[in-house]
Amino acid sequence: MEQTYPTIEHIIVDGGSSDETINLVHQFPHIGKIISEKDNGIYDAMNKGIAMATGEVIGFINADDFYADPEVLSSVMRVFDESDTDICYGDLCYVKQSDTTAIVRYWRSSKFKAGLFFHGWCPPHPTFFVRRAVYERCGSFDLEFSIGADVELMMRFLEVHGVRSFYLPKILVRMRMGGTTNRSLANVIKQNKEIWRAFRKNELSPSLITFVAGKLFSRSRQFISRPHRA
Repeated sequence: MEQTYPTIEHIIVDGGSSDETINLVHQFPHIGKIISEKDNGIYDAMNKGIAMATGEVIGFINADDFYADPEVLSSVMRVFDESDTDICYGDLCYVKQSDTTAIVRYWRSSKFKAGLFFHGWCPPHPTFFVRRAVYERCGSFDLEFSIGADVELMMRFLEVHGVRSFYLPKILVRMRMGGTTNRSLANVIKQNKEIWRAFRKNELSPSLITFVAGKLFSRSRQFISRPHRA
């Protein structure tokens, strides 16, 4: 959705599409940087975007996602401008592919407290905005994780490095169902196995029972709860 915030650096990272994607992108003069080449998956593409970015704050929006209203980026940047936080995140709605007004899941996040990742918690990554200096200091996406690198990165920033964060209680992104992680039960299992490896790699030791129980509870709640205003 078109945003009111005036100074946005638009970077398109494409995995070498053979369709009309790049021709379409070139029709929009506000897009400053475009790269289209074979990559090693979505997180490799995101790392390329980070390397190309020159702005102070970096956020990602995937092809099937869109911002919930025109004020999203203004709201996020107000947080960065008025506080000393280095990370801002909010809420997300999963919507139907055929009807983006129909909410399937409502991912309501919360303020971060140390240890929350041990309970299966993490912010919705499409709403996760980070100062570029944090990537320079703490690293980018770890390509060892093919389907869970976003969770590993957020875990590393928040749990390991204690980066200052701010929860914005607002729906920032609508995400069409059918993404890589949620496409099948096999992918859900694979991602959680990667998250467990990420704990070990970051020298964190949660209880498996606590993690699984927390994950099941939080995901079940997403299908039941609904925002007051969608």
